[in-house]
Amino acid sequence: MERIRHKIGRIEEHIALIRSIKDECTERFVTDPIYRGALLHYLYLLADCCIVLAELVIKHKGLRHCQSYAEAFDILGEGKILEQGFAYRFARIAGFRNFLAHDYEKVDAAIICGQILGQLEDVDLFVDQIRAALRQA
Repeated sequence: MERIRHKIGRIEEHIALIRSIKDECTERFVTDPIYRGALLHYLYLLADCCIVLAELVIKHKGLRHCQSYAEAFDILGEGKILEQGFAYRFARIAGFRNFLAHDYEKVDAAIICGQILGQLEDVDLFVDQIRAALRQA
């Protein structure tokens, strides 16, 4: 349980940092390579922490083993840890993590600064649902 709490803390740190630097993202992302690198790095860490947290909760709850990063979220939905529709939608964070790890040169500022940063509330919801499920245990 301590590892789960620690991972939630890391997610909250990454989210706070990303939110603190998201102003003027589109302009800075294009013109400032240090800003771009830092933002992409913290988005990667955030996505990776969400995946690891999902895997830790699966293990803690004794749910079936996942075969992929995305499947971890589906399993949490099946196990009623996450709301199923949300779990299915949030599983895309696994693909985003892989994209950042392997195709970061193709990153579009409008997508990162508009769509991705606009969906940070989903990470908050993910953590909230995990916490609620663990309190019920």
